[in-house]
Amino acid sequence: MPSKPARRQAFRLTAVGADVVLVGYFSAKQKDFETLMASAATELAVRGARVVVQIVQRRGVSDGGVQKMGQPYSSRTLLSYGKVREVAQACDQANADAVIFVASLTERQQRTLTAMLGRPVVSLSDVLAAD
Repeated sequence: MPSKPARRQAFRLTAVGADVVLVGYFSAKQKDFETLMASAATELAVRGARVVVQIVQRRGVSDGGVQKMGQPYSSRTLLSYGKVREVAQACDQANADAVIFVASLTERQQRTLTAMLGRPVVSLSDVLAAD
């Protein structure tokens, strides 16, 4: 009898003071990205998390990026390879418990990033929905 597929589980911030890295992915047209990042950090703080690092990937800021705006940098990670390395370094330096993306992630992106970064990776909407 085949087992049922596992349902996607959101990272639960059960411990007050969990250290998280907050990652934002925004187009160059999104002028209020700093406000969105601050709002996301506040939402996480209300749930007991401590945002130790914030990292932003802006899309379409360069000439070449404008033509690729409709596509993610990587369908596997949403971010550029260099930005993934930056997130990994920040996680290691801050000894972060999890990485939370402001943007929605597919299950594949979540699994890939979790494996690459060595800690749970979820989207902010998953954390908010877990309440």
